[in-house]
Amino acid sequence: MNKPLLALLLALCSLQAPAQAPVPQKKVLHLSMRSPETSLDPARINDLYSRTVTPHIFEALYAYDHLARPAKVRPLLADGMPEAAADHRVFTVKVRRGVYFADDPAFKGQRREVQARDFVYAFQRIADPATKSPVVASVMDAGFLGLAAARDEALKNKTPFDYNRELPGLRALDSHTLRIELDRPRPRFVYYLAQSDLLGAQAREVVEFYGADKVSEHPVGTGPFRLKQWRRSSLIVLERNPQFREMLYDADPAPDDKAGQAILARFKGRRLPMVDEVRLSIIAEDQPRWLTFLNGQIDALVTLASPVPQEYVNMALPGGKVAPNLARAGVQGARWLSSDATLAVFNMKDPVLGGYTPERVALRRAISLAYDTQREIDLLWRGNAVAAQGPVVPHTSGFDPAFKSEMSEYNPAKARALLDMYGFVDRNGDGYREQPDGSPLEIEMATQPEQRFRSFDELWQKNLLAVGLRIKFKPQQFAENLKMVRAGKLQFWQLATSAASPDGQDGLMRMYGPQAGSQNFSFFQNDQFDAMYRRMQGLPDGPERDALFLEAKRIAVAYMPWKYKVHRMQVEVWHPWLLGYRYPQFWQEWFHMVDIDESKRRK
Repeated sequence: MNKPLLALLLALCSLQAPAQAPVPQKKVLHLSMRSPETSLDPARINDLYSRTVTPHIFEALYAYDHLARPAKVRPLLADGMPEAAADHRVFTVKVRRGVYFADDPAFKGQRREVQARDFVYAFQRIADPATKSPVVASVMDAGFLGLAAARDEALKNKTPFDYNRELPGLRALDSHTLRIELDRPRPRFVYYLAQSDLLGAQAREVVEFYGADKVSEHPVGTGPFRLKQWRRSSLIVLERNPQFREMLYDADPAPDDKAGQAILARFKGRRLPMVDEVRLSIIAEDQPRWLTFLNGQIDALVTLASPVPQEYVNMALPGGKVAPNLARAGVQGARWLSSDATLAVFNMKDPVLGGYTPERVALRRAISLAYDTQREIDLLWRGNAVAAQGPVVPHTSGFDPAFKSEMSEYNPAKARALLDMYGFVDRNGDGYREQPDGSPLEIEMATQPEQRFRSFDELWQKNLLAVGLRIKFKPQQFAENLKMVRAGKLQFWQLATSAASPDGQDGLMRMYGPQAGSQNFSFFQNDQFDAMYRRMQGLPDGPERDALFLEAKRIAVAYMPWKYKVHRMQVEVWHPWLLGYRYPQFWQEWFHMVDIDESKRRK
């Protein structure tokens, strides 16, 4: 065959060959967290960082609308809103049919549909003493009839928790009907059922297949993602759950919410999740995290888990607007007052800083008065914070921006007078005060080794030295500090907290006696406060409940088991290829609600 004829035949063949469809480019969401996770077992976590991961794997009965402001609860695995009795003690919830757990060897090749019993089991696991759940006090405080008795029986008899025991307060009436009965009214109980990070459906056979100590490595839920890779304290990779049901983007932003309405118009009806993979890198130090964002290696510095480091806030959003150099690259940003607080906890069981006698109360209040909160705001937060006045955070019920208290007062003269009055004086002339009985007085404050904590440590040291108090610092990793504070083994520590619901009473758990060792790291005990707390739970929102909020704040200031410092302004930036991002106010699940335009990603 001559060459021209061969060339013609080859050309004709190429024209007739079917064109191959282009392979869709995988969409990967690259994010960071500034502290490592502690576990991926919902029953064994309470830290922000673990709780940022788990709600993308597990799902609760309800969730918060992604775009609604103020917050609005909507069904997730529930088929409709709960049917509540008039006294808000009995709730009946229908569980959606046709929802399946991600495939796992524990199911032995069978598809496993979610049922009402999977929510009963999730609550039981937290109540089981063997789990040693850090949120057990919160579950017990909810008042499920019979759950405390089942836990007490296991503790008293030193026998395994009876998961087969029918509980009057947690019953699966049939495969898809859950009935909850509480020991007292709870008008806002639906918020409790909107915690996918802690109270998502769990399959008992998964826990039994892997064992309680290994199930953290095999989190199996119904959510939009499943665990693909986990290098502890370094990298967590989530991938699209192939068994995830059809869920279409929908939300209910306010009519006058232009930004929310624009996001809804763009994504309404899109199938979720919109990204194929999420890679979470643990980057503890601020400078590497900031540079990683500038280099385009992570897509955003957002949420409380990884906001713009304070050192770089004015480089990112000077005057509240995206810096020109970043804006030219398409970077977007936002700044708003967060529903959070930074605070320092005093161990009320500690012989030096704890106790309820006048001199111990005076010592804690003097330490609070000696601390220059405004200096912290100006120097360490670059002005992106407001002084906290008590245990209720912005955007929650009970928060009153007009309320002012000693909690934020900086008055070294008053601090010195208090210390003098109660016998904390310098007897040997070394410049440091001793205790009233003449014994040495030294405060030990737990801290973390990362650079950003050194500035806080220096401010504490300078402020306390100015009133004659000696302080030393003990640095260790966040997870270790968290473990020790729950055990009552830290004298003094500073950390941050964020609201998990619009109910401001959640913040008061930090002083509620039955929460000691759980949310109540201070181990504060006060019968008047506890009685007031329980009364608030059963009251509807209104003037009577607001009056109790005010009394609770006054007790917090009077005894000072916590030094509330600031409410932070959230400063965030994200690259132009991250689409549809909006700050989640009371929840952490949002990875499935955003899209990535890989064509715009910086190569």
